[in-house]
Amino acid sequence: MFSRSITAALALAAALAAAPAFAQTATVPAVPGGFTAADLARACGPSANDANAPASRAACYATLVSIGQVHAIYTSGRQAARPVFCLPDPSPSLETVSAAYVAWVAANQQYAGVRAAEGVLRFAAASYPCAAPAAPARRR
Repeated sequence: MFSRSITAALALAAALAAAPAFAQTATVPAVPGGFTAADLARACGPSANDANAPASRAACYATLVSIGQVHAIYTSGRQAARPVFCLPDPSPSLETVSAAYVAWVAANQQYAGVRAAEGVLRFAAASYPCAAPAAPARRR
């Protein structure tokens, strides 16, 4: 469904965006093998009594924005890939998207262990589907 190069680029962007904030927070421990969808969900929805909640949310927002921007880069231009998701206009707030992502991961535990970038793309595809492409005009 997703090309390997896009998935690899998105995973790299997510890891780079989130690494500094997660190095300072005990709420989201490093997971052997990578930063997962469940890790990102914990960052996006920290508990109310979590002293690191502001840092976790900042890492969440940075990750979501980074994945969205990389998606936009790969889906625009002459040799663009088909978009995985299409945000509505106006776009939802980061608070809305992050809360919806947390709920999606909770409801879709089969994806909790995938890379965070893949989890975000699966969530976004389910939450913000693109309109079906128009059928090509028939030549007569």
